[in-house]
Amino acid sequence: MSATKLSAPEKTVPPRPLAPSLGAKPLPALFPPTLLAGVALVAAGLLYALGWWNPAVWAIVTAVGYMVLITAASALVENRRKAKDRLVTAIVYTCFGIAMVPLVSLLWTVLSKGLVRLDGYFLTVSMNGVTPSMDAGGAYHAILGTLLMTLMAALISVPIGLMTAIYLVEYGQGRLKRAITFFVDVMTGIPSIVAGLFVVALWILLFGPGKTNGAAGAISLSVLMIPVVVRSCEEMLRLVPNELREASYALGVPKWLTVVKVVLPTAIAGLTTGVMLALARVIGETAPLILTAGSSAVAINANLFEGQMMSLPVFIYSQVRMGGVINYERAWAGALTLIIIVMLLFLAARLVSHFFAPKTR
Repeated sequence: MSATKLSAPEKTVPPRPLAPSLGAKPLPALFPPTLLAGVALVAAGLLYALGWWNPAVWAIVTAVGYMVLITAASALVENRRKAKDRLVTAIVYTCFGIAMVPLVSLLWTVLSKGLVRLDGYFLTVSMNGVTPSMDAGGAYHAILGTLLMTLMAALISVPIGLMTAIYLVEYGQGRLKRAITFFVDVMTGIPSIVAGLFVVALWILLFGPGKTNGAAGAISLSVLMIPVVVRSCEEMLRLVPNELREASYALGVPKWLTVVKVVLPTAIAGLTTGVMLALARVIGETAPLILTAGSSAVAINANLFEGQMMSLPVFIYSQVRMGGVINYERAWAGALTLIIIVMLLFLAARLVSHFFAPKTR
C-alpha cells in the first residue's frame, strides 16, 4: 500500500508595503501666486526706495526672486524632484511673459495712437485733393486697394498652391516631386523686393515701362503667397490619416474623388488656416507694391488694370515719409485698420473651420 504524499501548503507571500510618498506634504495651492505677489510688492518697494524704479528691472527682479524662493520653499517642504519641476515651470512662464511683452506693447501702441483718428470719416474718404498739412482725408482708397489686390492675389495663389500641395502629397514621386519641393522652399525665403522686381521686369516686357497698376501688385503678392500656401496645405494634407484613404479605395472610389470627397473635407480647417496665414503674410507687404502698384495714388481707384492703386502698407509708408503730426496720426490709424482687417480675416477662417470641418462627435 503506497503512502500518499501530502502536498505542502503553499506559502503565501505577504503583500509588499506601498511605496512611500515621493515627497512630504505639498505646498498649498495658493502659495505660488501669493509668493509671486509678495515678491512683486517687495521688489517694487526696494526699487522705489533705492531710486532705481524701472518696469523692466522690476519684472526681472520679481521673476528671479520668485524662482529662487519657490525653488527653496519646494525643496524644504516637498522634495528636490518637485523643486526642479517648480523651477522649470517658473522658467517656462517667464519665457512666455517675455514673448508676450512685444506683442502687448505693439498692440497697445497702435491702439493708443491709432484711435485718435480712426473714425467713420477716416474710413470713408480718400486723400484726393488733400495736402500733407491739411487736417482732412482718410484711407478709403487704400483700404479698397488692399482688399482688391489681396483678393486677386488669393484667386491666383490659392488654386495653384492647393493643387500643387495635392500633387506633392497624393500623386508626386521621384525627381519631379523633389524638384518642386526644393523650389517651393527657395521661394518661401525670397525677399519681397525680389518679387516686386520680377513683376516689374515682366510688366516692362509685356506692356512697356511705367505701367504700374493694381494687377501688377496683386501678381507680385501672389509670387510671395504661393509657396506659403503650398507648404501649409501640404502639411495639413499629410495629417489626414491614410486609413480614410484606404477605406475609400476599398469601396471602389477613384483616387481623384477620394481627394475631393474625403481628404479635402477632412483637412478643411487646416487648409483654411494655412490660406489665412498666407494672406496675413502678404497683406502687409510694402516694397513690392511700391514698385508695381505705385505710391502716389490719392484718388479712389477700383480698376485693377488701369492706373496706380494705393494700399494700406504703402499709405502708412507715404504718410510717415511726409512727416508731421497729422500725417503720423493718419499712419497710426492706417496701421490699426490693417490689424483689424487681418483679425477679421482670421475670424472668418475660424468660422469656416467651425461650420465646414467634419464633425468628430
